[in-house]
Amino acid sequence: MEDFYYISSDVLDIETIATISNEKLKLKLSDEAKLNIKKCREFLDHKIASDKKPVYGINTGFGSLCNVKIVDTHLSKLQENLVMSHACGTGDLVPREIVKLMLLLKIQSLSYGHSGVQLETVCRLIDFYNEDIVPVVYTQGSLGASGDLAPLAHLSLPLLGKGEVYFKGKRISSEEVYKEKKWKPIELQSKEGLALLNGTQFMSAYGVWCIINAYKLSYLADLIGTMSLDAFNGLTEPFNKLIHLVRPHRGQIKTAARILSFIEGSEISQQKKIQVQDPYSFRCMPQVHGASKDVLAHVRKVFKTEINSVTDNPNIFVEQDEIVSGGNFHGQPLAMALDYLGIALAEWGSISERRTYQLISGQRGLPSCLVNDPGLNSGLMIPQYTAASIVSQNKQLATPASVDTIVSSNGQEDHVSMGANAATKCYKIMQNIKSILAIELLNASQALAFRRPAKSSKTIEKLFKAYTQQVTFVDEDRIFHDDIVKTIAFMEQYPINKEIFQD
Repeated sequence: MEDFYYISSDVLDIETIATISNEKLKLKLSDEAKLNIKKCREFLDHKIASDKKPVYGINTGFGSLCNVKIVDTHLSKLQENLVMSHACGTGDLVPREIVKLMLLLKIQSLSYGHSGVQLETVCRLIDFYNEDIVPVVYTQGSLGASGDLAPLAHLSLPLLGKGEVYFKGKRISSEEVYKEKKWKPIELQSKEGLALLNGTQFMSAYGVWCIINAYKLSYLADLIGTMSLDAFNGLTEPFNKLIHLVRPHRGQIKTAARILSFIEGSEISQQKKIQVQDPYSFRCMPQVHGASKDVLAHVRKVFKTEINSVTDNPNIFVEQDEIVSGGNFHGQPLAMALDYLGIALAEWGSISERRTYQLISGQRGLPSCLVNDPGLNSGLMIPQYTAASIVSQNKQLATPASVDTIVSSNGQEDHVSMGANAATKCYKIMQNIKSILAIELLNASQALAFRRPAKSSKTIEKLFKAYTQQVTFVDEDRIFHDDIVKTIAFMEQYPINKEIFQD
């Protein structure tokens, strides 16, 4: 028996989406959602038949062509033309896991019964999701304000039997899939193309993916940072809860408590220390890691609101007998949140690289570059260069996109969010952080080995044992690219429980 997640008006949160993705749950519409979709479509059909006045996007053109009235016989063609003409994306391919999130979030938004789509259209989107028929979508083309127009057009093309999809491990035309499935293309009715394209699901999907992965990396940054602290023979006093209770930022308190729990019982930490203080990159982990945790909590709240919202235009209100045109497709809340998250992630990378720098510096009884016979061997000198290079790129990527705008559609759309650019930048920062933390883990593990026979805590020793089964001690120079790749793979598979979402 297959497990399903039922699309309904119940609040969809980040942790639930992570469960849907990780457990590969399939989707079904609840009876409530089906009823809402049907009622809204019936209302719209009746409205068009009984009231001939122009309503934006239903019987008019789009954007700056909003004053062009379209005759009733062309309303279906109007929607099909909209999808095809807006499918002008370019650039890199959107990762498949993010396209699946786009499908999930689009289905959720359409299910509330304020968009006027056919039930058949939503069911076909669910078929795509459940049968892993993933539309080919491109990263460039959205201004993040009229909705994610180009990306969502590519997401929607397969409804018409057009465009390309990934299916059974291949990239093929939608037409081929339709032949295999014996499906007929959806004939879009009035308003449907606009409902599909107006929306923030491109930005939202990237944001949700980044948030889920940020919680994982928050945990790993604390864990790897703790290994580095002990390997550097650092002090534990800066993590005393008394310090943090007199400056009680939630993320700071959480980080300090977690580091203390990770290092509890370490022989190394209990040794007498000569130094009075440690560098900030160790001593201030609660303040720096914690500040980014607090950003993550804020961004999660913004996206929770967004993914439980209706973001197309116009919106249909059956009970109030109104069709209202507005701007719920504008991505400003997401653009600013994604910029903020990008900055927060970049800081995890920045402080991680500083810890790596300290570990290879030949201090605290550790050999220079963490290798025997330094000079003959360069050891871990150059992986730190790599981390520094990536940190610098993250600083460039963390420059906000949301402060930018550009006029489009003959001045009708004169302020845009650039949230799509914020989304793809944030994604790149996230990928970069994995490399930076991987380089720190490589260094921390090597440094910890030089502390033998003294042992660290049970938690850190467990990490050390699991990791060194994949990446062995560096006796002499070797190709460190391979070690970094193995380390990233190790981090991605490291078992982390659901409590991470409580950060």
